[in-house]
Amino acid sequence: MNPGGKIRVLIVDDSAFMRKVLVSIITSDPQLEVVGEARDGREAVNLSESTKPNVITMDINMPHMDGLQATEIIMSSNPRPILIVSSETREGADITLKALELGAIEFVAKPSSGIDLDMNTVREELLRKLKMAAKVRVVRTATRSHLQKEIAASSPRTEPASPLVAKVEVSSAAQTAAHIKIDTPAAAPNSTFGGVKPKGKFPVIVVAASTGGPATLMKFVPMFPENFPGAVLLIQHMPGNFTGQFGEQLAEVSKIKVKEATQGEMLQPGHVYVCPGTHHLRLTPTGRITLDDGPRIAGYRPCADVTMETVATFAGSMGIGVILTGMGNDGARGVQAIKAGGGHVFAQDETSSIIFGMPSEAIKTGVVDQVTSIEHMYHSIEKRVLYIYGAAKVGAL
Repeated sequence: MNPGGKIRVLIVDDSAFMRKVLVSIITSDPQLEVVGEARDGREAVNLSESTKPNVITMDINMPHMDGLQATEIIMSSNPRPILIVSSETREGADITLKALELGAIEFVAKPSSGIDLDMNTVREELLRKLKMAAKVRVVRTATRSHLQKEIAASSPRTEPASPLVAKVEVSSAAQTAAHIKIDTPAAAPNSTFGGVKPKGKFPVIVVAASTGGPATLMKFVPMFPENFPGAVLLIQHMPGNFTGQFGEQLAEVSKIKVKEATQGEMLQPGHVYVCPGTHHLRLTPTGRITLDDGPRIAGYRPCADVTMETVATFAGSMGIGVILTGMGNDGARGVQAIKAGGGHVFAQDETSSIIFGMPSEAIKTGVVDQVTSIEHMYHSIEKRVLYIYGAAKVGAL
């Protein structure tokens, strides 16, 4: 945003009525202004160049070029913070998650009724997320996938795919304390565990993520091998209609088993459990998952803090807390419980975070043991797990 100026918003939607509603909501806030309206993806790409918006609201289903294609082109050629505005249906969730993987920052779900398109029901969320997205600074462009190659091949001018990787971050100083180890190993992560086999209690890793989490987790979770001797509880802030689909997408690209957590199941090593977006996830002292659809806790549902607190009780020194990209402070209280129980805490570094809010708040507590990039996060966790088994073998745990 220009110093002292308004946040410039480009609206992309094929519905004239929806564009009118979005204009009405956005212009009602004195901090925002609409600088352009696009009816399809092609217009979105052109207007993102000419109007230079601070943030773009992107519909998904549009003629000529859909929002998925437009998002990929914008993020690889003229990157801007993009807020997806889409349906919460299963199909809508699938496409929205793909857009988030391509570099979109956040999303707002349209009202579920196909007749009542009153976006005023999500007015507050839309305005809040537009302002948040406008603070994100795009510093690198997105990888061009086969989709972009197909689009480029159909146009008169084609060019080779760019090797650059998607990356956006909030511009702020890292809040790292002097005692924290910055882990940046040069070697590739080692996914073998030799003869390590879980007996009795096993390591439990709680991974918390919010804004920017889907794209980050699609890179991170596939690093876990099939024989990983611990269990992973994944707390990603997103609507309940999205988490099941997200778990399926993670399962398709991962070697380790990935599933949405269900009420009453026993935690097992070698599994990643995705917390439903409609519930909080707690672990009983016997290692059984319980799901609670109660109200938000500290503004979050699911809330990573409550999961970490119960994991600290169950796993003790075998507990591991991992705070990834996200806005807010969820997990900051939980990592203190993990640490107090003898566990270990990791936080994603600012450079690889899409939003450094949650990792920064965790670091400020003083209990984070290591700050590392997402590329090296699994390697760091693996070393901790091997240490746990080694220490247990000699009776140190």
